[in-house]
Amino acid sequence: MKDVRIALLDMNNNQANQGFKNIKEISENFKKQSDENISITGFDVRYKNEIPNIEDFDIFISSGGPGNPHREGFEWEQKFADFLDAVYEYNNHNETKKYLFLICHSFQLASIHWNLGNICKRKSYSFGVQPIHKTEEGKEEFLFRNLPDPFYAVDSRAYQFIEPNVERFEELEMKMVAIEKSRPHIDLERAIMAVRFSNEIFGTQFHPEANPDGMIENLKDEKNKEAMIENYGMEKYLETVDRINDEDKIVLTQSQILPRFLSDAKKNILKQKKATA
Repeated sequence: MKDVRIALLDMNNNQANQGFKNIKEISENFKKQSDENISITGFDVRYKNEIPNIEDFDIFISSGGPGNPHREGFEWEQKFADFLDAVYEYNNHNETKKYLFLICHSFQLASIHWNLGNICKRKSYSFGVQPIHKTEEGKEEFLFRNLPDPFYAVDSRAYQFIEPNVERFEELEMKMVAIEKSRPHIDLERAIMAVRFSNEIFGTQFHPEANPDGMIENLKDEKNKEAMIENYGMEKYLETVDRINDEDKIVLTQSQILPRFLSDAKKNILKQKKATA
């Protein structure tokens, strides 16, 4: 048996996507740099109704994807909801743990599933590199440890998570660890950008897997380019393109969050397997 088994959940519904390619690259680099025997298996959740059996894997990364995160009556929706519950319940009842990272569309699905707040359509599509602010609890989040406050990440979404259900967060012991932008003097809901769902489950509204090449590729799509200019203005668009390779922005975020999640999960999994052997 492999020492660590990784499942990658493709949520792109058969649409071409840079994000899943980047997730695969980060996972393959992690495998190459590991001394352990690591397997990586992909699942096409929305287009082929594929879902991993959680008993067969240790780590799961579920990608972003297009469309409405609310139920529309597809077969995969219940399968994904059952998968979320299976991981959560497994961790509550077993000494060995399963690790799950949820990105963008997957993050929205999980937030709706656990009834954490209002996941609604934005007035306009958001695309660009934007500052992500840590909450007080986010300042203690180990996945953000080597990132400044704010740090920068790629944002690509038609939906947003606002009006968090604080009582539900407290009931489930979940934590809001990042928000869109802290502007206490302006009476506007700021979107939740990352949640620590449990010790083993983490999710981001933004794209921690994004790299400069993928961002430039995405900007070839007129919809993305127009959304960025509409939201941030032409000057900001040109500045972003000019600074896309800056070492302290998305390059730093990509090098930290997912690799740190994978490394920590692997360390804990190997320790747990040794203890229960």
